[in-house]
Amino acid sequence: MKLEIIDQGAEVKGILIGRLDTAASAQFATDMQPLMDRADKHILLDCSQLEFISSSGLRLFLTLRKATIAAHGDVTITGMNHEVKQVFALTGFLSLFKFA
Repeated sequence: MKLEIIDQGAEVKGILIGRLDTAASAQFATDMQPLMDRADKHILLDCSQLEFISSSGLRLFLTLRKATIAAHGDVTITGMNHEVKQVFALTGFLSLFKFA
């Protein structure tokens, strides 16, 4: 799992690459700290290269969402493949996030 972060001023883009499974979650939690630090901005999570997400990965998405709510920022997710979108649907996470 790789996370590329691009700060675009008022918006911060996080590009997720690979599989966000349980094994990758601990490192992803560390890697996403720059996004947490900018929770007052609009965060765009580009999931077009995200192949898989586990419940541990979903928990980290939720952690980021809570941080942005507290800091008056927001999160938008874009580019999810069918399998990842199904995981969001089955867990009820589709109603928690904005999608583009």
